[in-house]
Amino acid sequence: MSKLKYTDKFPKNFLWGGAIAANQAEGAWDVDGRGPSQADTMLLPDKYSRTVSLSTDMHKSDIEAALKDTKGNYPRRRGIDFYHTYPEDLELMHEMGFKCFRTSFSWSRIFPNGDEEKPNEKGMAFYDRLIDKMLELGMEPVMTISHYEMPVTLITKYGGWANPKLIDFFVRFSKVLIDRYSKKVKYWIIFNQINDVTEWGEYAGLGILKGEYPDQLTARYQGVHHQFVANAKVVKYAHEVNSDLQMGVMLGLTPVYPATSKPEDTMTAYNLWRREDLFFSDVLVEGEYPGYMIRYFHDHNIKVDVKSDDLKLIKENTVDYVSFSYYFSTIASADQPDKRQLNPNIEKSIWDWSIDPTGFRYGFDFLWDRYHLPLFVAENGLGALDKVEDGKVHDQYRIDYLRAHIEQMHEAIKDGVNIFGYASWGPIDIVSYSQAEMSKRYGYVYVDLDDKGNGSGKRIRKDSFYWYKKVIESNGEDL
Repeated sequence: MSKLKYTDKFPKNFLWGGAIAANQAEGAWDVDGRGPSQADTMLLPDKYSRTVSLSTDMHKSDIEAALKDTKGNYPRRRGIDFYHTYPEDLELMHEMGFKCFRTSFSWSRIFPNGDEEKPNEKGMAFYDRLIDKMLELGMEPVMTISHYEMPVTLITKYGGWANPKLIDFFVRFSKVLIDRYSKKVKYWIIFNQINDVTEWGEYAGLGILKGEYPDQLTARYQGVHHQFVANAKVVKYAHEVNSDLQMGVMLGLTPVYPATSKPEDTMTAYNLWRREDLFFSDVLVEGEYPGYMIRYFHDHNIKVDVKSDDLKLIKENTVDYVSFSYYFSTIASADQPDKRQLNPNIEKSIWDWSIDPTGFRYGFDFLWDRYHLPLFVAENGLGALDKVEDGKVHDQYRIDYLRAHIEQMHEAIKDGVNIFGYASWGPIDIVSYSQAEMSKRYGYVYVDLDDKGNGSGKRIRKDSFYWYKKVIESNGEDL
Protein backbone atom coordinates (compact mmCIF):
# COMPACT_ATOMS: atom_id res chain seq x y z
CA MET A 1 0.00 0.00 0.00
CA SER A 2 1.30 3.43 -0.91
CA LYS A 3 2.35 5.68 1.95
CA LEU A 4 1.75 8.74 -0.21
CA LYS A 5 -1.41 10.46 1.05
CA TYR A 6 -3.55 12.59 -1.24
CA THR A 7 -5.86 15.13 0.39
CA ASP A 8 -8.88 16.52 -1.43
CA LYS A 9 -10.95 17.94 1.45
CA PHE A 10 -10.68 20.88 3.77
CA PRO A 11 -9.22 19.90 7.16
CA LYS A 12 -11.77 18.68 9.69
CA ASN A 13 -11.20 21.59 12.08
CA PHE A 14 -10.72 24.24 9.40
CA LEU A 15 -11.16 27.77 10.77
CA TRP A 16 -13.86 29.37 8.62
CA GLY A 17 -14.57 32.95 9.60
CA GLY A 18 -14.05 36.60 8.84
CA ALA A 19 -11.83 39.56 9.63
CA ILE A 20 -12.18 43.23 10.52
CA ALA A 21 -9.86 45.89 11.99
CA ALA A 22 -10.31 48.06 15.04
CA ASN A 23 -9.60 51.29 13.18
CA GLN A 24 -12.25 50.54 10.53
CA ALA A 25 -14.99 49.19 12.78
CA GLU A 26 -14.83 50.19 16.45
CA GLY A 27 -15.42 53.93 16.27
CA ALA A 28 -15.64 55.47 19.76
CA TRP A 29 -12.37 57.19 18.96
CA ASP A 30 -12.40 59.42 22.04
CA VAL A 31 -14.29 57.16 24.47
CA ASP A 32 -13.03 55.63 27.74
CA GLY A 33 -9.61 57.21 27.60
CA ARG A 34 -8.64 56.25 24.04
CA GLY A 35 -6.11 58.56 22.43
CA PRO A 36 -6.00 59.53 18.75
CA SER A 37 -4.25 57.23 16.28
CA GLN A 38 -3.03 57.94 12.78
CA ALA A 39 -6.22 56.37 11.42
CA ASP A 40 -8.20 59.21 13.02
CA THR A 41 -6.33 61.81 10.97
CA MET A 42 -7.35 60.48 7.54
CA LEU A 43 -9.98 62.70 5.91
CA LEU A 44 -12.47 61.56 3.27
CA PRO A 45 -12.91 64.58 0.97
CA ASP A 46 -16.26 65.41 -0.59
CA LYS A 47 -14.86 64.64 -4.04
CA TYR A 48 -12.55 61.69 -4.69
CA SER A 49 -11.81 59.06 -7.30
CA ARG A 50 -12.80 55.49 -6.59
CA THR A 51 -9.92 54.16 -8.72
CA VAL A 52 -7.22 56.02 -6.77
CA SER A 53 -6.40 55.13 -3.18
CA LEU A 54 -6.40 58.10 -0.85
CA SER A 55 -2.89 59.31 -0.13
CA THR A 56 -1.65 58.60 3.35
CA ASP A 57 1.34 60.95 3.07
CA MET A 58 1.16 63.36 5.99
CA HIS A 59 3.17 66.24 7.38
CA LYS A 60 3.17 67.15 11.04
CA SER A 61 0.99 70.17 10.31
CA ASP A 62 -1.57 67.90 8.61
CA ILE A 63 -1.95 65.87 11.81
CA GLU A 64 -2.29 68.96 13.97
CA ALA A 65 -4.93 70.37 11.64
CA ALA A 66 -6.85 67.08 11.48
CA LEU A 67 -7.03 66.73 15.26
CA LYS A 68 -8.43 70.26 15.54
CA ASP A 69 -10.93 69.69 12.75
CA THR A 70 -14.45 69.10 14.06
CA LYS A 71 -16.28 69.52 10.75
CA GLY A 72 -14.37 67.29 8.32
CA ASN A 73 -15.42 63.74 7.44
CA TYR A 74 -13.18 61.23 9.26
CA PRO A 75 -14.97 57.88 8.81
CA ARG A 76 -12.55 55.84 10.90
CA ARG A 77 -13.42 57.88 13.97
CA ARG A 78 -16.93 56.42 13.92
CA GLY A 79 -16.50 53.10 12.06
CA ILE A 80 -19.70 51.09 12.52
CA ASP A 81 -19.71 51.63 16.30
CA PHE A 82 -18.49 48.08 16.85
CA TYR A 83 -17.20 49.26 20.23
CA HIS A 84 -20.82 49.25 21.38
CA THR A 85 -22.49 46.83 18.93
CA TYR A 86 -19.97 43.95 19.08
CA PRO A 87 -22.28 41.56 21.02
CA GLU A 88 -25.02 41.74 18.40
CA ASP A 89 -22.54 41.73 15.51
CA LEU A 90 -20.74 38.66 16.83
CA GLU A 91 -24.08 36.92 17.25
CA LEU A 92 -24.60 37.39 13.50
CA MET A 93 -21.19 35.81 12.86
CA HIS A 94 -22.17 32.96 15.15
CA GLU A 95 -25.39 32.51 13.19
CA MET A 96 -23.27 31.93 10.10
CA GLY A 97 -21.29 29.33 12.02
CA PHE A 98 -17.97 31.16 12.30
CA LYS A 99 -15.12 29.07 13.70
CA CYS A 100 -12.79 32.06 13.99
CA PHE A 101 -12.96 35.83 14.07
CA ARG A 102 -10.01 38.07 13.33
CA THR A 103 -9.79 41.61 14.63
CA SER A 104 -7.14 43.91 16.07
CA PHE A 105 -6.25 45.79 19.20
CA SER A 106 -6.37 49.57 19.09
CA TRP A 107 -2.93 50.55 20.40
CA SER A 108 -4.16 54.02 21.42
CA ARG A 109 -7.12 52.53 23.29
CA ILE A 110 -4.68 50.70 25.55
CA PHE A 111 -1.78 53.16 25.58
CA PRO A 112 -3.36 56.51 24.60
CA ASN A 113 -0.02 58.18 23.91
CA GLY A 114 1.99 55.01 23.34
CA ASP A 115 4.77 55.88 25.79
CA GLU A 116 2.96 55.36 29.11
CA GLU A 117 4.24 52.88 31.66
CA LYS A 118 0.81 51.45 32.47
CA PRO A 119 -2.09 50.55 30.17
CA ASN A 120 -5.51 52.16 30.19
CA GLU A 121 -7.66 49.66 32.08
CA LYS A 122 -10.88 50.80 30.44
CA GLY A 123 -9.36 49.92 27.08
CA MET A 124 -8.24 46.53 28.35
CA ALA A 125 -11.71 45.90 29.78
CA PHE A 126 -13.22 46.32 26.33
CA TYR A 127 -10.98 43.63 24.87
CA ASP A 128 -11.72 41.41 27.86
CA ARG A 129 -15.39 41.61 26.93
CA LEU A 130 -14.79 41.25 23.20
CA ILE A 131 -12.55 38.18 23.43
CA ASP A 132 -14.78 36.54 26.04
CA LYS A 133 -17.75 37.02 23.72
CA MET A 134 -15.90 35.35 20.85
CA LEU A 135 -15.04 32.40 23.06
CA GLU A 136 -18.57 32.18 24.39
CA LEU A 137 -19.80 31.86 20.80
CA GLY A 138 -17.27 29.18 19.94
CA MET A 139 -15.00 31.35 17.80
CA GLU A 140 -11.21 31.11 17.84
CA PRO A 141 -9.91 34.68 18.30
CA VAL A 142 -7.22 35.63 15.78
CA MET A 143 -5.81 38.85 17.15
CA THR A 144 -3.66 41.38 15.32
CA ILE A 145 -1.48 43.49 17.57
CA SER A 146 -0.79 46.36 15.16
CA HIS A 147 -3.20 47.23 12.33
CA TYR A 148 -2.46 50.78 11.10
CA GLU A 149 -3.33 52.16 14.54
CA MET A 150 -0.35 53.92 16.14
CA PRO A 151 -0.92 56.54 18.82
CA VAL A 152 -0.35 59.96 17.26
CA THR A 153 2.16 60.94 19.98
CA LEU A 154 4.54 58.21 18.78
CA ILE A 155 4.47 59.88 15.38
CA THR A 156 4.69 63.56 16.29
CA LYS A 157 7.01 63.28 19.30
CA TYR A 158 9.23 60.33 18.33
CA GLY A 159 9.15 60.24 14.53
CA GLY A 160 7.45 56.89 14.14
CA TRP A 161 9.19 53.57 13.54
CA ALA A 162 12.34 55.21 12.19
CA ASN A 163 13.12 55.85 15.86
CA PRO A 164 14.43 52.74 17.70
CA LYS A 165 12.51 53.81 20.82
CA LEU A 166 9.38 52.49 19.10
CA ILE A 167 10.71 48.95 19.61
CA ASP A 168 10.45 49.19 23.38
CA PHE A 169 7.06 50.94 23.28
CA PHE A 170 5.65 48.25 21.00
CA VAL A 171 7.13 45.38 22.99
CA ARG A 172 5.65 46.82 26.20
CA PHE A 173 2.25 47.03 24.49
CA SER A 174 2.56 43.46 23.19
CA LYS A 175 3.65 42.05 26.54
CA VAL A 176 0.58 43.55 28.20
CA LEU A 177 -1.61 41.79 25.64
CA ILE A 178 0.20 38.47 25.84
CA ASP A 179 0.17 38.47 29.63
CA ARG A 180 -3.55 39.18 29.65
CA TYR A 181 -4.71 36.89 26.83
CA SER A 182 -2.16 34.10 26.44
CA LYS A 183 -4.65 31.57 27.85
CA LYS A 184 -7.50 32.79 25.63
CA VAL A 185 -5.85 33.66 22.30
CA LYS A 186 -3.79 31.06 20.48
CA TYR A 187 -3.31 32.74 17.10
CA TRP A 188 -1.58 36.11 16.88
CA ILE A 189 -0.62 38.34 13.95
CA ILE A 190 1.99 40.83 15.08
CA PHE A 191 1.88 43.37 12.24
CA ASN A 192 -0.93 43.62 9.72
CA GLN A 193 0.36 43.49 6.14
CA ILE A 194 3.86 44.39 7.27
CA ASN A 195 4.97 44.86 3.66
CA ASP A 196 2.37 47.46 2.73
CA VAL A 197 4.74 50.35 3.43
CA THR A 198 5.72 49.75 -0.21
CA GLU A 199 2.15 50.46 -1.40
CA TRP A 200 0.47 52.70 1.17
CA GLY A 201 3.58 54.70 2.01
CA GLU A 202 5.41 55.28 5.25
CA TYR A 203 2.63 56.89 7.27
CA ALA A 204 0.08 54.09 7.64
CA GLY A 205 2.37 51.26 8.70
CA LEU A 206 5.38 53.13 10.07
CA GLY A 207 4.08 56.50 11.26
CA ILE A 208 6.81 58.31 9.33
CA LEU A 209 5.88 61.82 8.25
CA LYS A 210 6.90 63.63 5.11
CA GLY A 211 9.74 66.07 5.58
CA GLU A 212 10.93 64.62 8.88
CA TYR A 213 13.89 62.69 7.48
CA PRO A 214 16.35 63.78 4.76
CA ASP A 215 16.26 60.36 3.05
CA GLN A 216 12.72 58.99 3.06
CA LEU A 217 13.71 55.62 1.57
CA THR A 218 16.35 55.01 4.22
CA ALA A 219 13.87 56.10 6.93
CA ARG A 220 11.38 53.57 5.51
CA TYR A 221 13.72 50.61 5.67
CA GLN A 222 15.16 51.67 9.01
CA GLY A 223 11.60 51.65 10.32
CA VAL A 224 11.00 48.25 8.75
CA HIS A 225 14.12 46.91 10.42
CA HIS A 226 12.95 48.19 13.79
CA GLN A 227 9.66 46.34 13.20
CA PHE A 228 11.62 43.17 12.40
CA VAL A 229 13.48 43.50 15.72
CA ALA A 230 10.24 44.20 17.61
CA ASN A 231 8.59 41.22 15.90
CA ALA A 232 11.38 38.92 17.03
CA LYS A 233 11.20 40.22 20.61
CA VAL A 234 7.46 39.66 20.73
CA VAL A 235 7.81 36.11 19.33
CA LYS A 236 10.49 35.36 21.91
CA TYR A 237 8.40 36.65 24.80
CA ALA A 238 5.23 34.90 23.64
CA HIS A 239 6.97 31.55 23.36
CA GLU A 240 8.46 32.00 26.83
CA VAL A 241 5.02 32.72 28.27
CA ASN A 242 3.26 29.88 26.43
CA SER A 243 5.03 27.65 23.93
CA ASP A 244 1.69 26.78 22.32
CA LEU A 245 1.06 30.34 21.13
CA GLN A 246 1.16 30.66 17.35
CA MET A 247 2.80 33.88 16.24
CA GLY A 248 2.34 34.79 12.60
CA VAL A 249 3.66 37.12 9.96
CA MET A 250 1.08 38.71 7.65
CA LEU A 251 1.64 39.89 4.10
CA GLY A 252 -0.53 41.93 1.81
CA LEU A 253 0.14 39.42 -0.94
CA THR A 254 -0.14 40.72 -4.50
CA PRO A 255 1.48 38.36 -7.00
CA VAL A 256 3.24 40.03 -9.93
CA TYR A 257 3.11 38.32 -13.33
CA PRO A 258 5.40 39.22 -16.24
CA ALA A 259 3.59 41.41 -18.78
CA THR A 260 4.93 39.27 -21.63
CA SER A 261 6.96 36.10 -22.12
CA LYS A 262 10.12 38.16 -22.53
CA PRO A 263 12.76 36.95 -20.05
CA GLU A 264 13.46 40.49 -18.92
CA ASP A 265 9.78 40.97 -18.01
CA THR A 266 9.83 37.75 -15.99
CA MET A 267 12.89 38.90 -14.05
CA THR A 268 11.41 42.36 -13.51
CA ALA A 269 8.15 40.93 -12.17
CA TYR A 270 9.93 38.54 -9.83
CA ASN A 271 12.25 41.25 -8.49
CA LEU A 272 9.29 43.56 -7.84
CA TRP A 273 7.32 40.84 -6.07
CA ARG A 274 10.30 39.85 -3.93
CA ARG A 275 11.13 43.42 -2.96
CA GLU A 276 7.59 44.57 -2.17
CA ASP A 277 6.10 41.40 -0.67
CA LEU A 278 8.37 38.44 -0.09
CA PHE A 279 11.31 40.29 1.48
CA PHE A 280 9.32 40.82 4.66
CA SER A 281 8.30 37.20 5.10
CA ASP A 282 11.78 36.02 4.02
CA VAL A 283 13.26 37.86 7.00
CA LEU A 284 10.65 36.83 9.56
CA VAL A 285 10.41 33.20 8.40
CA GLU A 286 14.01 32.48 7.43
CA GLY A 287 15.49 34.78 10.05
CA GLU A 288 17.91 36.65 7.83
CA TYR A 289 18.12 39.39 5.22
CA PRO A 290 18.06 37.94 1.68
CA GLY A 291 20.87 38.78 -0.71
CA TYR A 292 18.59 40.40 -3.27
CA MET A 293 17.53 43.00 -0.71
CA ILE A 294 21.07 43.66 0.48
CA ARG A 295 21.89 44.33 -3.17
CA TYR A 296 18.90 46.68 -3.47
CA PHE A 297 20.13 48.65 -0.45
CA HIS A 298 23.60 48.86 -2.02
CA ASP A 299 22.32 49.94 -5.44
CA HIS A 300 20.10 52.65 -3.96
CA ASN A 301 22.53 53.87 -1.29
CA ILE A 302 20.17 52.86 1.51
CA LYS A 303 22.14 52.67 4.75
CA VAL A 304 20.16 50.80 7.38
CA ASP A 305 21.66 50.57 10.86
CA VAL A 306 21.59 46.82 11.51
CA LYS A 307 23.38 45.50 14.57
CA SER A 308 24.75 41.97 14.93
CA ASP A 309 22.59 41.45 18.03
CA ASP A 310 19.56 42.36 15.92
CA LEU A 311 20.39 39.70 13.37
CA LYS A 312 20.94 37.07 16.05
CA LEU A 313 17.60 37.91 17.68
CA ILE A 314 15.75 37.75 14.36
CA LYS A 315 17.40 34.45 13.44
CA GLU A 316 16.50 32.79 16.73
CA ASN A 317 12.88 33.98 16.91
CA THR A 318 11.11 33.27 13.65
CA VAL A 319 7.35 33.03 13.19
CA ASP A 320 5.18 29.92 13.45
CA TYR A 321 2.89 30.47 10.48
CA VAL A 322 2.35 32.73 7.47
CA SER A 323 -0.89 34.65 7.00
CA PHE A 324 -1.79 36.89 4.13
CA SER A 325 -4.46 39.01 2.54
CA TYR A 326 -5.28 38.48 -1.11
CA TYR A 327 -7.43 40.69 -3.28
CA PHE A 328 -5.81 40.94 -6.70
CA SER A 329 -2.72 40.36 -8.82
CA THR A 330 -0.70 42.71 -11.04
CA ILE A 331 1.78 42.60 -13.91
CA ALA A 332 5.14 44.28 -14.52
CA SER A 333 7.42 44.93 -17.48
CA ALA A 334 11.08 45.78 -17.91
CA ASP A 335 10.30 49.20 -19.37
CA GLN A 336 8.66 50.19 -16.04
CA PRO A 337 10.60 48.11 -13.51
CA ASP A 338 9.24 49.81 -10.37
CA LYS A 339 5.56 49.94 -11.31
CA ARG A 340 2.78 47.42 -10.89
CA GLN A 341 0.28 47.51 -13.74
CA LEU A 342 -3.24 46.24 -14.33
CA ASN A 343 -3.54 42.98 -16.23
CA PRO A 344 -5.60 43.66 -19.39
CA ASN A 345 -6.59 39.98 -19.57
CA ILE A 346 -8.46 40.03 -16.24
CA GLU A 347 -11.82 41.49 -15.22
CA LYS A 348 -11.59 44.24 -12.62
CA SER A 349 -13.84 45.81 -10.02
CA ILE A 350 -14.98 49.43 -10.18
CA TRP A 351 -12.04 50.20 -7.90
CA ASP A 352 -9.64 48.85 -10.55
CA TRP A 353 -8.78 45.75 -8.51
CA SER A 354 -8.31 42.78 -10.80
CA ILE A 355 -10.41 39.70 -10.07
CA ASP A 356 -7.99 36.79 -10.28
CA PRO A 357 -8.96 33.63 -8.34
CA THR A 358 -6.10 31.67 -9.96
CA GLY A 359 -3.67 34.14 -8.40
CA PHE A 360 -5.02 33.04 -5.01
CA ARG A 361 -3.96 29.46 -5.65
CA TYR A 362 -0.65 30.67 -7.05
CA GLY A 363 -0.03 32.57 -3.81
CA PHE A 364 -0.81 29.52 -1.67
CA ASP A 365 1.41 27.21 -3.67
CA PHE A 366 4.26 29.72 -3.87
CA LEU A 367 4.31 30.48 -0.15
CA TRP A 368 4.07 26.80 0.79
CA ASP A 369 6.88 25.81 -1.56
CA ARG A 370 9.02 28.68 -0.25
CA TYR A 371 8.47 28.30 3.51
CA HIS A 372 6.73 25.00 4.35
CA LEU A 373 4.86 26.71 7.18
CA PRO A 374 1.09 26.52 7.82
CA LEU A 375 -0.87 29.20 5.97
CA PHE A 376 -3.84 31.28 7.10
CA VAL A 377 -5.96 33.59 4.96
CA ALA A 378 -6.28 36.76 7.00
CA GLU A 379 -8.28 38.67 4.36
CA ASN A 380 -9.99 38.02 1.03
CA GLY A 381 -13.09 39.67 -0.37
CA LEU A 382 -14.82 41.87 -2.91
CA GLY A 383 -15.64 45.52 -2.34
CA ALA A 384 -18.83 46.47 -4.16
CA LEU A 385 -21.69 48.96 -4.24
CA ASP A 386 -24.56 47.11 -2.60
CA LYS A 387 -28.19 48.20 -2.85
CA VAL A 388 -31.01 47.49 -0.43
CA GLU A 389 -34.17 46.46 -2.31
CA ASP A 390 -37.32 45.67 -0.34
CA GLY A 391 -35.22 45.19 2.77
CA LYS A 392 -32.84 42.73 1.09
CA VAL A 393 -29.41 42.82 -0.53
CA HIS A 394 -28.93 40.54 -3.53
CA ASP A 395 -25.13 40.29 -3.87
CA GLN A 396 -24.65 37.39 -6.26
CA TYR A 397 -21.50 39.12 -7.56
CA ARG A 398 -19.91 38.68 -4.12
CA ILE A 399 -20.96 35.03 -3.93
CA ASP A 400 -19.45 34.44 -7.37
CA TYR A 401 -16.18 36.11 -6.34
CA LEU A 402 -15.84 34.23 -3.06
CA ARG A 403 -16.90 30.90 -4.55
CA ALA A 404 -14.22 31.16 -7.24
CA HIS A 405 -11.55 32.01 -4.66
CA ILE A 406 -12.57 29.25 -2.26
CA GLU A 407 -12.49 26.79 -5.17
CA GLN A 408 -8.90 27.82 -5.86
CA MET A 409 -8.05 27.50 -2.16
CA HIS A 410 -9.45 23.96 -2.40
CA GLU A 411 -7.18 23.31 -5.38
CA ALA A 412 -4.20 24.43 -3.29
CA ILE A 413 -5.21 21.95 -0.58
CA LYS A 414 -5.25 19.24 -3.25
CA ASP A 415 -1.73 20.40 -4.15
CA GLY A 416 -0.70 19.49 -0.62
CA VAL A 417 -0.65 22.99 0.87
CA ASN A 418 -1.24 23.17 4.64
CA ILE A 419 -4.01 25.78 5.07
CA PHE A 420 -5.69 25.95 8.47
CA GLY A 421 -8.12 28.84 8.13
CA TYR A 422 -9.90 31.37 5.96
CA ALA A 423 -11.07 34.74 7.31
CA SER A 424 -12.82 36.63 4.54
CA TRP A 425 -12.51 40.38 4.71
CA GLY A 426 -15.30 42.39 6.08
CA PRO A 427 -17.93 39.84 7.14
CA ILE A 428 -19.87 42.92 8.17
CA ASP A 429 -19.64 46.21 6.28
CA ILE A 430 -16.95 48.49 7.71
CA VAL A 431 -15.06 51.57 6.57
CA SER A 432 -12.73 50.76 3.66
CA TYR A 433 -9.05 51.36 4.37
CA SER A 434 -7.83 52.27 0.89
CA GLN A 435 -10.61 54.73 0.12
CA ALA A 436 -12.13 55.41 3.57
CA GLU A 437 -15.55 54.79 2.04
CA MET A 438 -18.45 53.09 3.77
CA SER A 439 -19.97 52.56 0.33
CA LYS A 440 -17.16 50.15 -0.62
CA ARG A 441 -18.83 47.19 1.04
CA TYR A 442 -17.40 43.72 1.65
CA GLY A 443 -19.74 42.22 4.22
CA TYR A 444 -22.24 39.41 4.45
CA VAL A 445 -24.10 41.85 6.70
CA TYR A 446 -25.16 45.25 5.38
CA VAL A 447 -24.77 48.21 7.74
CA ASP A 448 -27.11 51.12 7.05
CA LEU A 449 -24.55 53.93 7.12
CA ASP A 450 -23.27 56.04 4.25
CA ASP A 451 -19.90 57.68 3.58
CA LYS A 452 -20.79 60.60 5.84
CA GLY A 453 -22.08 58.47 8.67
CA ASN A 454 -25.75 59.06 7.93
CA GLY A 455 -28.16 56.17 8.44
CA SER A 456 -29.81 54.02 11.07
CA GLY A 457 -26.91 51.63 11.57
CA LYS A 458 -29.34 48.75 11.08
CA ARG A 459 -27.81 45.36 10.19
CA ILE A 460 -29.31 43.45 7.23
CA ARG A 461 -28.34 39.92 6.20
CA LYS A 462 -27.33 39.82 2.53
CA ASP A 463 -27.81 36.82 0.21
CA SER A 464 -24.13 36.04 0.75
CA PHE A 465 -24.84 35.62 4.48
CA TYR A 466 -26.93 32.53 3.82
CA TRP A 467 -24.52 31.27 1.16
CA TYR A 468 -21.48 31.49 3.47
CA LYS A 469 -23.44 29.76 6.21
CA LYS A 470 -23.87 26.77 3.88
CA VAL A 471 -20.19 26.84 2.98
CA ILE A 472 -19.22 26.60 6.63
CA GLU A 473 -21.82 23.95 7.48
CA SER A 474 -20.51 21.76 4.65
CA ASN A 475 -16.83 22.51 5.42
CA GLY A 476 -16.35 23.96 1.97
CA GLU A 477 -18.17 21.26 0.00
CA ASP A 478 -21.38 23.18 -0.76
CA LEU A 479 -20.29 26.20 -2.75
